Amino acid sequence: MTDIPALKLKNQICHSLYSATNALIRAYRPLLDQLGLTYAQYLVMLALWDEDKVIIKSLVQRTRFDAGTLTPILKRLESKQLLTMVKASSDSRQKVIVLTEQGKDLADRARRIPDNISGKIDMPVEDAQQLKALAEQLYALINTNLAESETE
Repeated sequence: MTDIPALKLKNQICHSLYSATNALIRAYRPLLDQLGLTYAQYLVMLALWDEDKVIIKSLVQRTRFDAGTLTPILKRLESKQLLTMVKASSDSRQKVIVLTEQGKDLADRARRIPDNISGKIDMPVEDAQQLKALAEQLYALINTNLAESETE
């Protein structure tokens, strides 16, 4: 046993964030099952519903998935006929991700998911916005510090 506060599980930010993330994904699961999507696939579809016809590099930046994670997700969504991957006309080495009509239509069925999740969480909007802002700040700080340590 240790008496070191920094090594106590109850004091770990990472544990709280990990637990909250898992709980949130579990809350999404029954709603996404109705659409035939996993949570990761849903994030990709959200990015594509926001902006269609994008190169994979852009999708990597927007979803924050690395290319090795994103590629199998895209292939699975393509097998579900929700998108197609075509060579870019400007550079044949690049692939452009394009929603199919079925992929575009799925947005209508997904429209109520954010409200359903908000109803399950029952958190004041201001608190949810602050939580998101703090999570974004943490993400940016960690990425900045990682980038700096990689260049040293």
